[in-house]
Amino acid sequence: MNAVSKLIESFARTTAQRDRDQIDLSVARLLHDHVEACKVVVYRLIEDGNVRRVQQRVLIDPFGYEYGPAMQPPNELPRLLDRPHWYECDMTLDVVHYQAGSGADATMGTVFPLPGEQGAVGLIEIERGPHPDSLQPRDVRMINGVLRLLSNHLAVLDYGQRDTLTGLLNRRTFDQSFDKIVERNRALARDAGIASPSWFAIADIDRFKSINDRYGHLFGDDVLLLVARLMRQAFRGSDHLFRFGGEEFVVVLESTQADNAEATLERFRRRVAEHTFPQVGQVTISIGYTRIGTSDPAVSCFDRADAALYYAKEQGRNQIGCYESLIAGGQLAKREESAANIEFF
Repeated sequence: MNAVSKLIESFARTTAQRDRDQIDLSVARLLHDHVEACKVVVYRLIEDGNVRRVQQRVLIDPFGYEYGPAMQPPNELPRLLDRPHWYECDMTLDVVHYQAGSGADATMGTVFPLPGEQGAVGLIEIERGPHPDSLQPRDVRMINGVLRLLSNHLAVLDYGQRDTLTGLLNRRTFDQSFDKIVERNRALARDAGIASPSWFAIADIDRFKSINDRYGHLFGDDVLLLVARLMRQAFRGSDHLFRFGGEEFVVVLESTQADNAEATLERFRRRVAEHTFPQVGQVTISIGYTRIGTSDPAVSCFDRADAALYYAKEQGRNQIGCYESLIAGGQLAKREESAANIEFF
């Protein structure tokens, strides 16, 4: 099998994947083997407030060993600005060559943008070892072609994972990703000694049925779209935002302390309450949330957050409630954990 045939076969295996982590690993292995690299790193770009950060998703070292995602809380990840070649690649959406190290240990590297609909969504670094040659133009053209095809594949996957109205992640995607989120948090606590918890929240638009009944479903859809936009503004790029259907939304906040989780959810509630919605005027939301345990099934988190949400609704709506705080304060009785084998959907 010649080099082109091997490349096509490798790319076919990559695009047969549906799991993002497996795709990252497959494309790293494809590039490592095809250009005889000494190191390949796949990064994702995430938003952390006003700061863009760079998260390692997979690394293949000079010996061919594979390493998974960097186990760090989002606010400890390196900034895009920390390395000039990262920043230049993101700004120009073009290939950037750079030198890593100095003297006899210097290696030449090349960073490629992974394009999305609105700029780069990731970066791929390739280093070729202790010699002065960077990638050849034919290799650069080949890799750019592979990454353009990969972007198209990811766009198709992304379409299937998102709610068609709001563009948020959909309920099916939650089912597929929750266990991975729990496992990642468990790995953070085990491998990095990080005890920063994660949180599961349900947000429900207050009296949404009356909005639809009074103004019609067209304006009801506008409310859903604007609430989704306010969600994106209120949360970090590393947080997971889902629409579960109707007026119900779910948020998973990763690696953040209790006071910050409360402040973030309260900021979202306040932004919605202060926003003027066309024709409708003021809209409010109620939020219930709970801490995600290291072995929690999704149904248990949903039950606890739903109990806190119900309490917030009973207390007048337009407020947030933390299940653990409500239990500690005696406002709620502790719920029996749902059986682990109950199917969530």
